[in-house]
Order: sequence, then C-alpha cells, then structure tokens
Amino acid sequence: MSRHDADLELALRLADAADAITSTRFRAHDLAVERKPDRTPVTDADVAVEDAVRELLAAERPSDVVMGEERGGTLDADRVWVLDPIDGTKNFLRGVPIWATLIALVVDGVPVVGVVSAPALGRRWWAAAGGGAFASDSAGERAISVSGVRELEDAYISTTDLKTWTEYRTRESFLRLVDATWESRAFGDFYQHCLVAEGAIDLAPEAVANPWDIAPFQVLVTEAGGRFTSLEGEERYDAGTVLTSNGHLHEAALRLLAP
Repeated sequence: MSRHDADLELALRLADAADAITSTRFRAHDLAVERKPDRTPVTDADVAVEDAVRELLAAERPSDVVMGEERGGTLDADRVWVLDPIDGTKNFLRGVPIWATLIALVVDGVPVVGVVSAPALGRRWWAAAGGGAFASDSAGERAISVSGVRELEDAYISTTDLKTWTEYRTRESFLRLVDATWESRAFGDFYQHCLVAEGAIDLAPEAVANPWDIAPFQVLVTEAGGRFTSLEGEERYDAGTVLTSNGHLHEAALRLLAP
C-alpha cells in the first residue's frame, strides 16, 4: 500500500477519460493538425485531452496546480499534476499505435504517482511511491520489475531519435554506448521507459526531454527497481535529459554518455 493510493486512483480515472478521447480520434479522417512554435505537431486530440483532464482535476483537486504540454503552467508548487496528453503525437497523426497519455503527480518536487496509458496498444503502466509498479494488457494486471542484466555487453538499449544526440549532446557519446551494448533499437518516447520498467530492455537514454515527457517514469522505473537520472546523474525529471535503466548498468552507461 502507498499513502498516495487516492491520488493514484484519481490518476487512473484521468487516464480513462483521456483514453475515451484519444481512441475516438486516432486515425480519424478529420483529425486537425497544427504546428507549435517549436515546429512540433499538435492535434485537436492533444488539446481536447488536456482540457478534459484539467476540468476533472479542477473538480477533484481544486487546490492542486496543473502543468501541461499544451496549456502550460508552473512546476513551482507543492502539488503539481504534470500532463502530456499524447506522447508520440507524430505516431498518432501517422496512424502508428505507439502513443500514450502521461500523467504524473509531483509533490515537493518529486514525482510520487505516474500513469502511462497506451490504449491503441491495449496497455497501461502505473506506480505510486512506496507501492510498487504495475502493468496491464490483454492478459490482465501484474507487478513489474526491471531486468537483472549486469554487463553492458549483454544490454538491450533504446533511444528516441539519433538526430537529437547530434543536436543536443554528441552523436559520439551515444554511439559509444551503442558499441558497448548487445543490441540497440529506437522504440522511442514513452514506450522505451515502460519497457525498462518491465524488464524487456535495460537502458533508455534521451539527449533532450521535457518534464511532461518523463515525469511518470521517475516513479514508475524506480518502483520497478531501476534507476532514473539525468545524463549528469541527477535524480530529477526536470533536468532536460534522462537515463532510465535497470540500475545495474546505470553508472557505466553514464560514463560512456559523458560528452
């Protein structure tokens, strides 16, 4: 049991509301797509989900603060709900089913509840601080944990986009880690961090990450027995970079990823 169970129950209901919207709009012929100032796409579903979640939070937790990718907000409060209405918008608008709604509750600067809901995959992951990590799919619900891989040469690694390493970090640092590992893929976005939490892969570094992209994974991965830090080793979801791992490989990966 976790003292955050009531907040987790609410977060799961928020995810249900989000799924009802995203599932209807996925592959819709009239899906409206615009460009944000940073040139990333946003769909009418992104905005509709965030507005619906904000409305529910206003009714259920009126004193809490909300920070969302589409409507903004602040992280400077005791209790902040951090939202990414659709993580993987590029997949969503192209009809690729790997996208999810991300919901986190941050208390005193630390994520304590995380929910990741991917209805097109039929999958959901969740955790609350002190309560363990869980996932559900067509087979039902189960507790999850990270892998036991202890050598980089046996490790399975994923990132989102190699180009981001060239733009925000160094391509060479990422390739050093790739060369040291067994297999590399680009599962990308939320999915790779969920795969770390359930032990399917071992390392997921990203050269650039917004708070709403990764906040749920600080609690999900750590409750699954892994580690979550920035590429500088800080246990922060708002540092602009991230490495999730099974814990055993974390320090070795950070050394190779140093610019």
